[in-house]
Amino acid sequence: MHNEGAITVITAKRLTLALAAAGAIGGAVGAIAVNHNNAVASAPVALAAQTPSAAPSSAPAATPVNPGAPAPLAAGVVLPDFTQIVSRNGPAVVNIRVMGSTKTAMGPQRGRGMPPQFDEDDPFFEFFRRFQGPQMPRGQQRDTPVFGAGSGFIISPDGVILTNAHVVRDAKEVTVKLNDRREFRAKVLGSDPKTDVAVLKIDAKNLPVVPIGKSNDLKVGEWVLAIGSPFGLESTVTAGVVSAKGRTLQDDSQVPFIQTDVAVNPGNSGGPLFNTKGEVIGINSQIYSQTGGYMGLSFAIPIDVAYRIKEQIVTTGKVQHAKLGVSIQEVNQGFADSFKLDSPEGALVSNVEKGGAADKAGLKSGDVIRKLNGQPIVASGDLPAMLSVAQPGDKVSLDVWRDGKIVRIDARLANASDKVAQDEREPAAGADEGAKLGLALRPLDPNEKRQSGIVSGLVIEDAAGAASTAGVQPGDVLLSVNGRPVNSVEQVRDVVGKASKSVALLIQRGNDRIFIPVRIG
Repeated sequence: MHNEGAITVITAKRLTLALAAAGAIGGAVGAIAVNHNNAVASAPVALAAQTPSAAPSSAPAATPVNPGAPAPLAAGVVLPDFTQIVSRNGPAVVNIRVMGSTKTAMGPQRGRGMPPQFDEDDPFFEFFRRFQGPQMPRGQQRDTPVFGAGSGFIISPDGVILTNAHVVRDAKEVTVKLNDRREFRAKVLGSDPKTDVAVLKIDAKNLPVVPIGKSNDLKVGEWVLAIGSPFGLESTVTAGVVSAKGRTLQDDSQVPFIQTDVAVNPGNSGGPLFNTKGEVIGINSQIYSQTGGYMGLSFAIPIDVAYRIKEQIVTTGKVQHAKLGVSIQEVNQGFADSFKLDSPEGALVSNVEKGGAADKAGLKSGDVIRKLNGQPIVASGDLPAMLSVAQPGDKVSLDVWRDGKIVRIDARLANASDKVAQDEREPAAGADEGAKLGLALRPLDPNEKRQSGIVSGLVIEDAAGAASTAGVQPGDVLLSVNGRPVNSVEQVRDVVGKASKSVALLIQRGNDRIFIPVRIG
């Protein structure tokens, strides 16, 4: 059995997010056989500025300096020496082994050894069945043990350990192996799948711990170091640089990941990412891969986020997440033209949850959130990343682009676990049946309004031309154009007539609301 939870092997057709560890329960670690044919590297050598073998008797005249030119590197600049970080903090990095089980369905009256080509109607079925031994009852499932592995690090002398949630998911037994080869059974104090953080506890004292840094202070291009157990090879050290900060990924998480080029492979998940001061600034969590192995893109959970989750787990045993209550989309150039934005930046609000924090604060579909608490939102993913470190009940200030100007809106964040009233779909609409968009429209009839819960809008009976090219489909309900609700074809024509390059259509498709930019210029 292969370890399905450990890592996802991705086809060349589609680059998909893969877990970097054999951590999630799914199969035997020994089943993974990998040969990377890695070249053997020599020991790290500090690079220093070369010194001429014979210095001239007199110094040359000073060379004029160009004020616009970049400053040269200072003489004696060396690569970081990671040996002290490894010797000092390596003992606090642990190997985690996990055992769980999965249900294996047994066929009717079929047990171990039953030839698969024989079914109950075959004349040889009864003959083979008598030599099977005890049979599983019809339809019963059997527990099959599965195993996984990952890494972690000790954050308190009494045995509190941080790792990834996917490393210990569905675990029945967790074993922690220390750097000095001692092993302990661990208790999972809690885990949070949204941020992929888990907290373990072992019964030990006077353990070595890692120093904790601040991920916010990290700079792109800074050297970082990872210690973990890739493919079960304990205490493996890899190094690289920070490639980007605040990276959002196409998954369900809301983590502003640290992207690095540090080699991370199955078994590294949950291990620490150190800065050059020897402080943990992240937890290695995920990779992009087409093969299941390291491809030069690895992602770590900022320690600031992980520690906030840890504090909640240790204090209350559960995790609460803040929620604004909006669905958002990326602002591309088409949307920027439609809403007359100076640049394609921000988070476009496509839907507002009825009764949620955003609804109470006055946010509307078509608003573009440009800043949160004064911090610019460039990509739409910046918004959930910023909210990931907030608590339910926190008050946030939003700079929103609406009707050609910035509006300041204050909102008090709700609890993501709280249930809100069923979305009743606020009025919004917009469409056109002229040549510019290529839409054939009609108003919603009373029966459609009642069944869909949409108060007003225009049914798209046919889509051609620019609208069809943009992705508008017959059967969609057009709710607004450029953020202006429209209830008639005349309103749509009016808005489209005033647009120059493109228009943003708010579409209701099934249960989803999406903005579709349609270029008309």
